[in-house]
Amino acid sequence: MAKPNKKGPVTTVDVYCAKCRALLYKYRKGGKGSLVKCFKERIREDFTQTPCVCPQCGSLFAREQLVRGTPAFKFIGGKVFAK
Repeated sequence: MAKPNKKGPVTTVDVYCAKCRALLYKYRKGGKGSLVKCFKERIREDFTQTPCVCPQCGSLFAREQLVRGTPAFKFIGGKVFAK
């Protein structure tokens, strides 16, 4: 499998917790599809203290996985939304 593009896209989305609406990440997203995973190297700003745990309400919103040989956060369905 091919690795994700190192340079990455230029469009930035804000990733929020669906439960308490806290800002989690500023992420460089590519493509038009829904946000399913988040490559760690594309995260521009990280507002979480513990990986995959919301800083405000403490809910688990993702799991750490290797996707195409690259570390990523795989989001749990319905726990986050992007603007």
